[in-house]
Amino acid sequence: MHLQGSHWSSAVASADGGGGRSTPLRVDAQRNLEHVLRAAREVFGELGYGAPMEDVARRARVGVGTVYRRFPSKDVLVRRIAQEETARLTDQARAALGQENEPWSALARFLRTSVASGAGRLLPPQVLRVGVDPESEPRVPQQRHAASEAPTGAGSAAAATAAVPSQAAGQPELRLVAQPAASDEQDDAGVATLLEVVGQLVARAREAKELREDVTVADVLLVIATAAPSLPDAAQQAAASARLLDILLDGLRPRPSDH
Repeated sequence: MHLQGSHWSSAVASADGGGGRSTPLRVDAQRNLEHVLRAAREVFGELGYGAPMEDVARRARVGVGTVYRRFPSKDVLVRRIAQEETARLTDQARAALGQENEPWSALARFLRTSVASGAGRLLPPQVLRVGVDPESEPRVPQQRHAASEAPTGAGSAAAATAAVPSQAAGQPELRLVAQPAASDEQDDAGVATLLEVVGQLVARAREAKELREDVTVADVLLVIATAAPSLPDAAQQAAASARLLDILLDGLRPRPSDH
């Protein structure tokens, strides 16, 4: 996963992105929104969150103005994609907990499912930056505030920072943009939930002596990010991911000296 330097900031979200009431979109507007979100997942998955909005627009086959009408800055779009990815990973972790009785099988199932879905290429940056003590509960790192970038900036979402931008207030009113983005607290809550559920998988495997004592939740999520390479050929990508994950899973197992 390619993450380049930038600020992780909040701004004005799309009408349906903040969790509140919204005005129903026209059929063509809804179709454009779906195309933009699909294109963003593909482009950011291939190039990282540093990819420009123009690339997303080209992949969606819409004008860049259409993208900005739905997402007034790239930070807003990145936040939306990362929120969806966090929720998807959380669901996958919960499914593994509920469907596998054996601790190691549950952890391995979560990793295989997540890697196969390509989730690692879209992991929120603050997930990979989290510091987890092996003996403590997972926690979300304290975020620092920074100024937001302009919508046309080419930065990415690599730095786990949060901001309340002044930029949105100075912009002209945008159609189909009716409410503020999800708050930083809501973002943190989603990440914290993911860390908590993955933490249960890690704790169970560690208690069963099936996981190295020094492996943390952050390590497990790093495996997901590392084992999901972006290759042009789908079959080659699947084979490379499976092979790399086998190697990484073996590295998570206790060493003979640990017993």
